[in-house]
Amino acid sequence: MPAYPSDQPNKRYDLIGVGIGPFNLGLAALLDRVPEIDALFLEQKPRFEWHSGMLLEGTTIQVPFLADLVTMVDPTSRFSFLSYLQAQQRLYRFYFLERFHILRSEYNDYCQWVADQLESCRFGQRVESVRWIEADDQSYFEISAREINSAVMHRYQSRHLVLGVGAEPYLPEFCRGLPHEDVFHSAAFRHHRDRCRRAAAIAIVGSGQSAAEIFLALLQEQHALGYRLDWFTRSRGFFPMEYSKLGLEHFSPDYIRYFYHLPLERRDAVRAQQDLLYKGISHKTIADIYDLLYERSVAGKEPAVRLLAHTDVEGIEPISVADATPRYRLCLRQWEQGQRFTAESGCVVLATGYRYMVPSFLEGVGHLIEWDYQRRYVVDLDYRLVLRRKIPNQIFVQNGEIHTHGIGAPDLGLGPYRNAVIINTLTGCSIYPVQDRNVFQHFGIQPSPGEHALALPRGRRASG
Repeated sequence: MPAYPSDQPNKRYDLIGVGIGPFNLGLAALLDRVPEIDALFLEQKPRFEWHSGMLLEGTTIQVPFLADLVTMVDPTSRFSFLSYLQAQQRLYRFYFLERFHILRSEYNDYCQWVADQLESCRFGQRVESVRWIEADDQSYFEISAREINSAVMHRYQSRHLVLGVGAEPYLPEFCRGLPHEDVFHSAAFRHHRDRCRRAAAIAIVGSGQSAAEIFLALLQEQHALGYRLDWFTRSRGFFPMEYSKLGLEHFSPDYIRYFYHLPLERRDAVRAQQDLLYKGISHKTIADIYDLLYERSVAGKEPAVRLLAHTDVEGIEPISVADATPRYRLCLRQWEQGQRFTAESGCVVLATGYRYMVPSFLEGVGHLIEWDYQRRYVVDLDYRLVLRRKIPNQIFVQNGEIHTHGIGAPDLGLGPYRNAVIINTLTGCSIYPVQDRNVFQHFGIQPSPGEHALALPRGRRASG
């Protein structure tokens, strides 16, 4: 059995990261050049996996390849995507490909390549608890992690923590208790695809990129397999994601600072109106779906599909059948018409998004953390959780601050920036310089020389 750092009785890390997704992996990669920070990252999976259930053939990430783990703050890093291509002897092939958006499977392989080179990343260990210890004029976090294969418990000490557990697939309450092999989240689609192929009818719920990619993948096989396809969404339509250049500037450090300084209630209201900045469908996927539907309609044929917006799923219930073939009844409501109806399906794929859940292992330090009115973290601009008492130990958060820092929180392109801020905060110096001005537009009032911004009366500002 290998000697883990927790076997060293007096070992105390500067930083321990919980979870190894793209953001904490990027932090580990950037820290490779910062020897003054001794860091360790723990992940319960046996190796790096990025949305493995959605690694569908031909699908791409929705940001340019420059949004790798490091490039946006350190283009010279040995962990850049271009360095990966060079190591794989595929640089010329990528050059001739002339594609800005890389395959999702390729991004996953790139991250695995990085993780395999970092000794600070340890997989197969599930963090079960965190305690704050204060003794002998010193304080630190004690992290208990169980090794998945052997069930051996390891205990680590660290001055600071960074949470990189990410968001979890969200399933509506009415889905709880239904067979997960028949009714499942889109995050598990690839693992249940063979079950879909055996169904007589399949329903997809949701209107984002994942729902569209799954619909297209199933539509491509429909001609051979003969199932019926339904696609339902509560949204007003199957709309494209906002992808104009000025729209993309919302995914910038500039917008983070603007959004962060809005009043709390205003931030929630603004974010509720920004869905198409990050929840729509790519123009290419919409075009591919439409083109295939058009092709299938040649010579008077109509594909066995139904696309229906303005439709809420209010419940799903199993149907008893004599032949033991699973079937389910979806209870639906077309909310614009105010009419209810039902649909039957053998499989239901729920592209119902993700939600950040406060991890249970934080229960032991929950009394230290400041919470807002919805029991969400209160987060400083530099990604530190606001704590209820002044202690020398800090907790940073990755992709758990969308309510304070805006829609860029889950964006891969902003991961390196956030990690640069975290590293600079930890070291107290500008290890990775970040720029104040990155975009052309101003998100807030910027008076010209000689002008002054006037604050409106409070009531008028609230209704503006």
